[in-house]
Amino acid sequence: FYRAPKYAFLFGYVHFSTVKNVYILNLLIEGDIWTKNTRNAIICKNASCFWPMSSNGVVYIPFTLDRSYSPLDKITITGAMTDFYSKACIQFIPWTNQKDYVSIEPQNGCWSSVGKVGGKQVVSLQRDTCLFNGVIQHELNHVLGFLHEQSRSDRDQHVRIDWQYISPEYVNNFQKINTNNLGTPYDYTSVMHYPRDAFSNTTNEYTITPIPNPNVTIGQRIGLSSIDIQRINLLYQCNPCSTSMIEKSGNFSSAKYPSQYPANSRCYFTIQLPADRVLLQFNSFSVQKSLGCTTDYVRVYDGSSRSSPVIMNNTCGSGPVIPIISSTSAMLVEFVTSAKGKGTGFTASYASVQCGGNMNNTSGTFATPNYPNVYPVNVICDWIITVPAMKKISPFNVEFAPGCIYDYLVVFDGPSLNSPILNNKYCGIYSSLKLTSSQNVVVVQFYSDASDVFPGFNATYTAI
Repeated sequence: FYRAPKYAFLFGYVHFSTVKNVYILNLLIEGDIWTKNTRNAIICKNASCFWPMSSNGVVYIPFTLDRSYSPLDKITITGAMTDFYSKACIQFIPWTNQKDYVSIEPQNGCWSSVGKVGGKQVVSLQRDTCLFNGVIQHELNHVLGFLHEQSRSDRDQHVRIDWQYISPEYVNNFQKINTNNLGTPYDYTSVMHYPRDAFSNTTNEYTITPIPNPNVTIGQRIGLSSIDIQRINLLYQCNPCSTSMIEKSGNFSSAKYPSQYPANSRCYFTIQLPADRVLLQFNSFSVQKSLGCTTDYVRVYDGSSRSSPVIMNNTCGSGPVIPIISSTSAMLVEFVTSAKGKGTGFTASYASVQCGGNMNNTSGTFATPNYPNVYPVNVICDWIITVPAMKKISPFNVEFAPGCIYDYLVVFDGPSLNSPILNNKYCGIYSSLKLTSSQNVVVVQFYSDASDVFPGFNATYTAI
């Protein structure tokens, strides 16, 4: 059977035009929302405009991809789709013979209908302008039933619309709509928010200004924000324990922490930075132990989806967990629990690092960026070095170049940034520096500030 969501989303009418074809101009609202002539306004009271949930708790949305898309185009589109399943309960599946489905086509511009309209439902993703992760997710969020953030009913408390910079033919695109906001706050970081210069008729002048802080960033198209995900979970009654994070640093925890975590759950925590790499550290960890960690476990992927490489396989038990560094700007943390699992779960923190990595061989070499040339300013690098159990790391040879005013190297003697510092922070000139750890794992951190830069160092390590 199918269970429809309880929540009804109230839609209003706004006329908007961005493309040249007159027949398309007359059928677009809010710039990228397609509607029929008989459906200028939608009030969804019986959930018919939402995609139904199956008995297993998943909302399946069948789709087709136009044949003119290249293999790389298809990978980009389906990659953006996977976030809806790893962060919520929405799964886009290849169409077979379902009555209602989404047809993704490279028509003129980027646009979509709002909610489920019935039958074949076109989403336009033009090849040269729309095939970016955040743009694709923006249009698919329309498919789920969401409008633009700056159109919500309480927007005047959060942004100022500067009407003098909006041409008369575009004014209706900035009207407020009577919306059900699902009890969530206004989200400047939403992938559904317009940028500040949207449809401005004057160069270097803005049509939307955040208040009270005009410097707040709006209009990002990196991907779904944490509140975007929260709203999907609320609207479709998905598992509420998944979230998405796009800030440069932050903290998160398993559901109900520090109480016992829920049984029979699968939670996803996605970290998507605008650039650099992700450094993840578990500050506390208590997950039911089993042989091979097959029942309750935490798994970490080097990317934003479950198809990304695994960089921390199933981990359970209690005690310290070695920090992890991604090779890209995204990381996905998966937490699976069973019916009998017991534990408090975990707390974790993450940060953006420009360089570093995970080093798991019995010996290796690493260096500051650009070595032996000068390293960049404002850089944080972390290397997580792990050798087999019962081994130590030595000799830890570091060749320093001259200088390091306000820059330093520090070695943490253990599996986290909270472990004791091995000897001291190091800077200045060393012809050679030899350190020996007391454990089989160390965290090496290099920091440079905004002042002078120097060649830095080259280091080798060996397990003994």
